[in-house]
Amino acid sequence: MKTISLEGVKRADAGKKSAKLLRKEDRVPCVMYGGAENISFSVKYNDLLKIVYTGDFLKVNVSVENIKADALVKDIDFHPVTDRILHVDFQELVAGKVIKTEIPVKTEGRAVGVATGGVLELNLRKLSVKATPEQLVPFITLDVTDLELGKSIKVRDVKTDLKILTPGGNPIARVIVPRAMRSAGAEGEEGEEGATEGEAATEEAAAE
Repeated sequence: MKTISLEGVKRADAGKKSAKLLRKEDRVPCVMYGGAENISFSVKYNDLLKIVYTGDFLKVNVSVENIKADALVKDIDFHPVTDRILHVDFQELVAGKVIKTEIPVKTEGRAVGVATGGVLELNLRKLSVKATPEQLVPFITLDVTDLELGKSIKVRDVKTDLKILTPGGNPIARVIVPRAMRSAGAEGEEGEEGATEGEAATEEAAAE
């Protein structure tokens, strides 16, 4: 599992006024909880970008003065207009302690339904799980090789040792029938019906 280091400075004042001043200095107020104590600190804005704007499931090694701990990003507050990062919550990882988080889904293989003209659609890009830090994995692998046209793989079909919290009936991936293929199929059916009607008319005329 990929780990990124993040260095912070402990905050003496965790109030709104202090947070506003930090943002003017291009720093972001943060908090880390889940361990022996909650830790309020700030980090450089640019240092957060590689952590926030990524599709990877990351472990963050947070260093604040003499405190070092592994953590996960739990929540991010963005400015409603500019989308600038305003605040980040981290959850400290404690050995043996169960946490709730979301792990990305990664597909492997080429679905048989795609080979016949279908399109693979990923409905869920992450699954909510309950696990200890030792059980965490960078992604959950989903083999789509046997997925046929019009069929789907649901959460309950996933093979993993993790405790999945996402409802089992939710589809994760499916092979959909493209509109062009549906249209071609409909036209083909209409053509067959027309041919049948024509044959019937010919038979009636011959009978007369």
